[in-house]
Amino acid sequence: MSGKAAARADLDSPERVAAFVDAFYARVFADPRLAPLFLDVARIDPARHLPLIRAYWEKLLLGRPGYQRHTMDIHRALHARRPLHDEDFARWLELFRATLDDGFAGPGAERAWRVAQRVAANMRAGMASR
Repeated sequence: MSGKAAARADLDSPERVAAFVDAFYARVFADPRLAPLFLDVARIDPARHLPLIRAYWEKLLLGRPGYQRHTMDIHRALHARRPLHDEDFARWLELFRATLDDGFAGPGAERAWRVAQRVAANMRAGMASR
């Protein structure tokens, strides 16, 4: 393992998942392609939505209960307002991977990458079927 990888934290606790989500969405909210989609079209309030997004990833990565929303329905409603394109999903994944690479490593981080790829593929397929 390289020194850089050794210094990075794994996504193995709620605190580390929250740190990842916060770092990732800071990039999303600053991204010229994705920020308008999240902030203008979806009109999310980061202060209100980041706890929900953290809970979603804690459920996916750590098996924690608490997240009960139906993410596909949420994204279908967004897609109805402004179609989501392959490039949107690709950019989301690019930022996700960059955030992992910059601060996280280990089995949980690699699992997060596999889960993110599945989430993006499922969302893309769900939007294409509409």
